[in-house]
Amino acid sequence: MEKQIKAISMKPIEIIVITYNRPDDTLALLENLCSLQDAATYLEKIILLNNASTADYSKVEDFVNKQSATPVHYIKSNLNLGVTAGRNHALQFSQSPFIVFLDDDALLEDNNTLKNILTAFDKRSPQNRETGLVSFRVLYYPSLVPQINALPHKKVAKYLHQNFFATYYFAGGAHAIKRDLLLQLGGLPEDFFYGMEEYDISYRLLQAGYGIVYDASITMLHKESPLGRTTKKEKWQMMWLNKCRVAWRYLPKQYFYSTAILWSFKYLLSTKMDFKGWWENWIKILSIPKSERRTPISNDCLTYLEKVEARLWY
Repeated sequence: MEKQIKAISMKPIEIIVITYNRPDDTLALLENLCSLQDAATYLEKIILLNNASTADYSKVEDFVNKQSATPVHYIKSNLNLGVTAGRNHALQFSQSPFIVFLDDDALLEDNNTLKNILTAFDKRSPQNRETGLVSFRVLYYPSLVPQINALPHKKVAKYLHQNFFATYYFAGGAHAIKRDLLLQLGGLPEDFFYGMEEYDISYRLLQAGYGIVYDASITMLHKESPLGRTTKKEKWQMMWLNKCRVAWRYLPKQYFYSTAILWSFKYLLSTKMDFKGWWENWIKILSIPKSERRTPISNDCLTYLEKVEARLWY
């Protein structure tokens, strides 16, 4: 009986934030989330994982200890688990039907955001699939300029100003997903320490028959500079490698080869011709067919990708 009462009284949304060496931004985000006018109705708790930060988080911890209206479950990890393993670890402490994943340098723009998230899941995907994941609109803070690389579609000119559309991947630091579905899919790919995990999850989700939608009524404000952060060569290597792994796992083989080649040029341009790292990564990529198991998506899923104008070549 006690478990039944708890289930009935559970609020529908929990928010997971992974933080690393951004205590001021993290505190501002917690204050923002706890001040949402619908938090008392819809937000069960915030799950905050400190990913082995070396910065001083005492102000964040003071806020967490004093916060009662909206509980914050604070976890300190002794290791930097990365994004995917960190989120999987935090997911163990969740129980609500809908999970929101946010970057730690973010704010939510609208006080009605939580209600808008639930409304978005009630909308049928334009491709007539049950919505499993909702990707948010992302604007730079404080300029409110759209963050183009957070728009979950590569045809930017066509989709940037659309308010709602079906798509094939999502913004990793600004989305909501059905918790049971994420668990059914096996969680996030922990072998992707950085980059492209969104595509891996997306193909598994689409193969399971669910849809991904973008909904501009839900807006995340991102404190990243419009000029972007400097991406280290190691991160470019991980993104190139992981994109190839995704293509090999789920797509027809020609897309693996095209992705490997086209991203190799992108790597050289982005790293000012780092041929040493380029060759090191090629060795890893050429070993993918021997080390990675293929689980290709169905023809029905490929038809969906065609209808939503997915870019598959790279």
